[in-house]
Amino acid sequence: MHLKVAVTLALSLLVAAAPSANPEPNVVHLQKRSTLVKDGVVNAAALRAHVDRVTAKIHRGFDNFERNTGAPHPDAPSASERAKRATGKVALTDDDAELWFGGVSVGTPLAAFTVDFDTGSSDFFLPATSCNTNCAGHTRWNTAASSTAKSTGKSFSLAFGDGSTVSGTVFTDTVNLGGLTATTQSVGSSTKYSTGFALDEFPPDGLLGMGFEQISVFGKNPVFQTLVSQGKTTASEFGFALTTSGAELFLGGVDTAKISGTTTFTPVTTVGFWQITLSGVVFNGKTVVGSGSAIVDTGTTLIIGDTTDVAALYAAIPGSQNAQNTVGAGFFTVPCNSIPTVSFTLGGKSFPVSPATFNLGQVSTGSSQCVGGVVGENGLGNFKWILGDVFLANVYTTFDVGNTRVGFAALA
Repeated sequence: MHLKVAVTLALSLLVAAAPSANPEPNVVHLQKRSTLVKDGVVNAAALRAHVDRVTAKIHRGFDNFERNTGAPHPDAPSASERAKRATGKVALTDDDAELWFGGVSVGTPLAAFTVDFDTGSSDFFLPATSCNTNCAGHTRWNTAASSTAKSTGKSFSLAFGDGSTVSGTVFTDTVNLGGLTATTQSVGSSTKYSTGFALDEFPPDGLLGMGFEQISVFGKNPVFQTLVSQGKTTASEFGFALTTSGAELFLGGVDTAKISGTTTFTPVTTVGFWQITLSGVVFNGKTVVGSGSAIVDTGTTLIIGDTTDVAALYAAIPGSQNAQNTVGAGFFTVPCNSIPTVSFTLGGKSFPVSPATFNLGQVSTGSSQCVGGVVGENGLGNFKWILGDVFLANVYTTFDVGNTRVGFAALA
């Protein structure tokens, strides 16, 4: 059966209230929150902090993969490279500046929460009633009030780019996502939140990872895989349409009404992240960057790439400038009056990034230079690209768990 979780999306800078009862079956209403741009001008500190957060998340995934599988991830950097990367980190002041979030219910009886849906991680956690560090204003999960909540006795800790952590104890409980119910699902009861999860930076109550078990801190099935394994949906795929209106997350298949033409699939090369091969980057009809490994990540706002490849891309774009002194290392600007159309080739087909999504905003009020949504970063191990929302807003993306592949299609 194909079960739908639709997203009604609104751009909001307000703190989201806990979701009310929804009369529509299998529907979760989401909001999008952004502080990366205000009045058409980028928030440089927020952009830099977002890149640091994403890099830290990828490194957590490397650590979890090795612990869960007994072997290093094939694309992880060497120990010496990682030690070098760990120095000189910029403290996060705007930890998750742009994200997609919506409702989920946990426990018996069910209690409602909001979560960030993140295909770049694999664990689900909420703030505990005992949390008194950065949890103020969030709806807290009272495990004692749920007859199905059971402690595993296992503690967890997730380190973030500023040196702070989210930590607590892993429980199992009933989880209802869009009318689909998973039982004995692993959920982290967080007794401490990192600074980036404080309410003014992170409106949702928690985070729901949609990657694979191999990069889970808990070492357990993520929520969607639990739904599949328990037979709650026979189609082992979910789809995202991250558009400014009518956006949705569709569980148990894809929403064909959102797709124009056929879907192009490309295999997951190493199960853990949603990791695929990107064949090249095209500008003005010419491939300016060659193939490389890429992660498809709804939890990343930008397109982040290897610094050499990103520099090569901007070198091909007339009028582009290195913005390391105005925005930060790895950032570039392009003329606001001629935003380029850049395409990414996946599975033999090129998918364009529209100028509207490529353009993050002006460097400063009145500037003729706008910040590009493709950013360079050295801390990705052997990964060449992270395809975040700047790319995903232009396509319908299918995450096929059962066949370990990712599909891309033009939006209807």
